[in-house]
Amino acid sequence: MAKAIPRIGSRRNVRIGSRKSARRIPKGVIHVQASFNNTIVTVTDVRGRVVSWSSAGTCGFKGTRRGTPFAAQTAAANVIRTVVDQGMQRAEVMIKGPGLGRDAALRAIRRSGILLTFVRDVTPMPHNGCRPPKKRRV
Repeated sequence: MAKAIPRIGSRRNVRIGSRKSARRIPKGVIHVQASFNNTIVTVTDVRGRVVSWSSAGTCGFKGTRRGTPFAAQTAAANVIRTVVDQGMQRAEVMIKGPGLGRDAALRAIRRSGILLTFVRDVTPMPHNGCRPPKKRRV
């Protein structure tokens, strides 16, 4: 058994200071994506850089329970706890998708004490649909 040679300059086992906690953000944007199977809550700063995120899946919900309102509420509460510690006071909310977690996530955000400047529904809507396929035979 050969003795391991210590590598100089190795970044393994070195605790790198968290850069995200250093940023103080007074204002941000909270994006809620509520599908039927999952709810994802992402907090960005006003330039669009992600500060923190959470989903019903990362909160420990499995399978069909990820699409429930309670899972969405838990995900929103988790992500907001981290950004309030970073100093966020005001936020805009963008809600996307048809899922059950839309209202529950918004309710959890309202309860958190963050002042909401506006709430916008940004669900994509088709205007005229897709172009139909060409006819098979003439």
